[in-house]
Amino acid sequence: MKLDFTSVWQYWPFLYHGALLTLKITAICAVLGFLLGIVLALVKISKYKPLIWFGRFYTSIFRGTPLLVQLCIVHFGLPQLLGFTLTTTQSGILTFTLNSAAYVSEIVRGGIMGVDKGQYEASMSLGIGYGDMMKDIIIPQAVKHILPSLVNEAIALLKESSILSYIGAVELLRAADQITVLTFRFFEPYLVIAVIYYVFVMILSAVASRLERWVN
Repeated sequence: MKLDFTSVWQYWPFLYHGALLTLKITAICAVLGFLLGIVLALVKISKYKPLIWFGRFYTSIFRGTPLLVQLCIVHFGLPQLLGFTLTTTQSGILTFTLNSAAYVSEIVRGGIMGVDKGQYEASMSLGIGYGDMMKDIIIPQAVKHILPSLVNEAIALLKESSILSYIGAVELLRAADQITVLTFRFFEPYLVIAVIYYVFVMILSAVASRLERWVN
């Protein structure tokens, strides 16, 4: 069968706007998920059992249920309970941020626990408070070791953004779906977005490699 990519490129604005939305959601959720994940990690290593139980329960919920189910609960279920409607972008950002935070919290917790105990002892001997110790000494060292895992989480977010097409968000996959409806061709649009995803992942990996060398 003859391939015809001209039928895809004439609808390039669909792919352009879909790619922008994909990158926007990935960037926002990666940052928010990282920040919330740090908070959850600190909760899990705290001395207060109720906080530890909450952190473990939160993580078990988001790691134990499918991401698509979580997205449906947020986008379709929350409006029923709260009485207001979320846009597809808002639902995606909220769901992916909460889900990513659960995974990031475990990554960060492992990194913090991997920091030599002598760092804690030295900080306390110098009279450094717990908050400053974590912010200036422990977490920076932990991030250095867990950076590859954080990059993998960001890559996972980038690819998982495709499930937003289920609720109607016009990201890359939805853009390809629209092109297939207009052109009645399937292989070319899906191949094009596969290449776009691959390029995005390669760029992200290259940036992460440079960042890792700089941190080291």
